[in-house]
Amino acid sequence: MGLLDNFQNQAVGAVAGGSSNSLMASVLEMIQKHPGGLQGLLQSFHEKGLGGLASAWVSNGPNPTASTEEIHQVLGGDQVKRMADAAGISSEAAGSMIGQLLPTIVDKLTPNGQVTENNNIIEIASSLLKNMPQAKAS
Repeated sequence: MGLLDNFQNQAVGAVAGGSSNSLMASVLEMIQKHPGGLQGLLQSFHEKGLGGLASAWVSNGPNPTASTEEIHQVLGGDQVKRMADAAGISSEAAGSMIGQLLPTIVDKLTPNGQVTENNNIIEIASSLLKNMPQAKAS
């Protein structure tokens, strides 16, 4: 991990607090590190048969939540468990919360219904963490 990555992780950590904010920081980090970034993550949804869901998040319309099963299907159980462990919650709760957080995050990262190549994830993270109500595990 480079110095810039470490700085970015500290910046996200500094504004993150509580399990949903910790989970949001993990989701943002996952997007940033996903092969192909946001575009690659959205492609993973398409490859797993959930392209309509991902497309809804990018479009200017409503942002439906993803189910725990859909999150596990796309991200994999190991990835969800790592994020759950980082947030100090169960994998089931993490899957549910990620399903609520991811639509909003993708929506904010895709202004005007388009995926842009140069997203300032840290700036967006700060804004989201300050303005977003706490997600609740179902």
